[in-house]
Amino acid sequence: MNWLNSEAFTLLGQHIKWSDMIGNVIGLTALAFGWRRSIWSWPVQFLSGVVLFAAFATAHLSGSAGKQVVVMVVAVYGWWQWNRGTGRTEDGHIAVRFATWRERVVLTVAAAAGTLAVAGLFTAFPTLSWDPWPDAYIFVGTIVAMYAQARGMVEFWFAWLLVDAVGVPLNFANGFAFSGFVYVIYGALVLWGMRDWWLRSRRAARPVLEGAPA
Repeated sequence: MNWLNSEAFTLLGQHIKWSDMIGNVIGLTALAFGWRRSIWSWPVQFLSGVVLFAAFATAHLSGSAGKQVVVMVVAVYGWWQWNRGTGRTEDGHIAVRFATWRERVVLTVAAAAGTLAVAGLFTAFPTLSWDPWPDAYIFVGTIVAMYAQARGMVEFWFAWLLVDAVGVPLNFANGFAFSGFVYVIYGALVLWGMRDWWLRSRRAARPVLEGAPA
């Protein structure tokens, strides 16, 4: 398996690793499935997590490696949640919605508290991470984003954008150039997916509003 962490090719002066490239291509596929609200998003995300864990674990990026463990755990939860059959539309896809204000507050507080806690751990034990604060931010942000996706919340796209904003420079700085390039593509897909889920959530809510008393 050593070939996974070997160099595949050079792109714009950046050395591209096989594990970095393969894991992110699979991740892009998972994101496309998520945009389509397909249950196959979860097993594909799980596979992406396995490959990228192998990449980040060798680079002393415990937050990014731990993030992939979270990806795999939440992928199992997401598969179970979406496979329950609740909240499906007539076409068999998952119904989406905006989070309530209470859910938004809980997610925001959990993200802030989690980042502080994980960054504190990484700072106390420097061997766990060379970049404790951004690494912790990505780790916790991924948990929040994937949980929101599993619950069918439109806000999960916003969470991914915030994670990507830090993930792109961190990946370039630590030698995972392909991740950096792919995260730019992620950003475009996230914006596209966010628009699609946003419009679907508005259409789903419209019949209720139209039937409400004036």
